[in-house]
Amino acid sequence: MASAAPAKTNTKKILKFDSEDDVAIALAEYTADLSEKFIKHKGSFSVVLSGGTLIETLRKLVELPYRDSVDWSKWLIFWVDERVVPLDHDDSNYKLAKLGFFSKVPIPSSNIYAINDKKSPEGAADDYEERLSHLVESKILPISDASGFPKFDLMLLGMGPDGHVASLFPTRHQRYEKKRCVTFITDSPKPPPPRITFTFPVINSASEIAMVVTGAELANTVKIALGNSHTPDSTPLPVTEVSAEGELTWFLDQHAASKL
Repeated sequence: MASAAPAKTNTKKILKFDSEDDVAIALAEYTADLSEKFIKHKGSFSVVLSGGTLIETLRKLVELPYRDSVDWSKWLIFWVDERVVPLDHDDSNYKLAKLGFFSKVPIPSSNIYAINDKKSPEGAADDYEERLSHLVESKILPISDASGFPKFDLMLLGMGPDGHVASLFPTRHQRYEKKRCVTFITDSPKPPPPRITFTFPVINSASEIAMVVTGAELANTVKIALGNSHTPDSTPLPVTEVSAEGELTWFLDQHAASKL
């Protein structure tokens, strides 16, 4: 039976590193340690991935010594958001992970929960939500006592220059969805337009969240997100709404952290 590991209470940690390579090493150690902890506690480790540069930053995890120390057979892989394109399309986050991450470690294919790419954005979102419900009913995923939403062990998130996380954009209504686990968007300001995305209630129910941000082009957004420097009349960035039930850990290279 799935059960949630005891969680800390909404804590936040900010880690700064000299380079992106140092971020990758620290992220590998962090993820490997959490994998061991959750597998020991409940027999599995549920990991939610985002796309973009995150998969590349996970590269150290599939290298020695971490690759051989992790029990990959107990990993369950999900996507916090996905482009609604064929799984073999160059825009697919699944394809990106399959070529880079999954090709190097023995995660069972049955433990990798890709979207149904034969459906419309709305249909793909409904299908993914139904699959999460089934995993909850089957006691594979636990439910958060605090929120009532599925509780994942680790969310691995990135952030865009506009402060979006997953496919929850500043000017799109999906960021305000509070009832669904998964919703869809057909007019994403970042191509491709059709996507599905986890909602904030699910994201924030996670035991642990890693916010991985590298590069100078994100320094201003990091300053706003962590320095609370938006004006009273402006809409808060979506990234400021991220808050794990356990601990939210920011992984920043020196460029992303240069304006803090």
